[in-house]
Amino acid sequence: MAANIHDQSFSIVFGFLGNILSFFVYLAPLPTFYRIFKKKSTEGFQSIPYSVALFSAMLLLYYAFLKQHDAVMLITINSIGSCIESIYLIFYLIYATKTARQFALQIYTTKLVIFFNIVALGLIILVTLVSFKGHLRVSIVGWICAIFSVCVFAAPLSIIRLVIKTKSVEYMPFPLSFFLTLCAITWFFYGFSLRDFYIATPNILGFSFGITQMILYLVYRGETKALVLPDSNNKVQLEQFPNANNVQQSTVNQNQEGAMNYGVAGMISNSQVVPSELNV
Repeated sequence: MAANIHDQSFSIVFGFLGNILSFFVYLAPLPTFYRIFKKKSTEGFQSIPYSVALFSAMLLLYYAFLKQHDAVMLITINSIGSCIESIYLIFYLIYATKTARQFALQIYTTKLVIFFNIVALGLIILVTLVSFKGHLRVSIVGWICAIFSVCVFAAPLSIIRLVIKTKSVEYMPFPLSFFLTLCAITWFFYGFSLRDFYIATPNILGFSFGITQMILYLVYRGETKALVLPDSNNKVQLEQFPNANNVQQSTVNQNQEGAMNYGVAGMISNSQVVPSELNV
């Protein structure tokens, strides 16, 4: 009995800390959207991170509602996250109309939202409600969340690879990696204290990749800024660039800000989308 109360207290503390950290992580893309607002254009920025973030937040909301017990912290932050990501996407759609290419991005974003949040999420809800009951239903949805989380957590490999190639950490700000790692650690202990391994397990990958990124930062922080350019033989060339607002760099940072929001309390991570503009 005392052990259960102890674990309950730990889960409340870690859940509260996780909510605070995750809320600020959800706000990380604000500079990107301020730039979009200022230029009245989405430029080359992608909508994929925000579409996936909305899907994973809503998926975790469904899991939390099924779970019922000890789910308040999950419901709170993923409700907030769903609202924030929806606002980001609406904002993106409003300003993705300046050119023909951006209009194509607007159509693509609409298709993404329909696919993830209506078709995919709808099928998951329908199948699990019709085919499974009770604890088995919670376990199935928990496994879906965990598997999706693992897939998302593999994404940082692209940024880690990019940092090693360029020998530059311009694509990977240390504060961002630090707070994402801290966030993953917090949610790991939250899940562990409740014996909710669908939440705890994926975050092991989260803080592992986070620690890896911070180590890379310490190794390469004094190196020359570089831009990855393929030569005619498909080999990587390194070229110095003095402009900190380089288009490619800003796109990478946007991906880092957006992709890290791939759902909170089980899916939030140091994940990055492949750092390139979206071709439609």
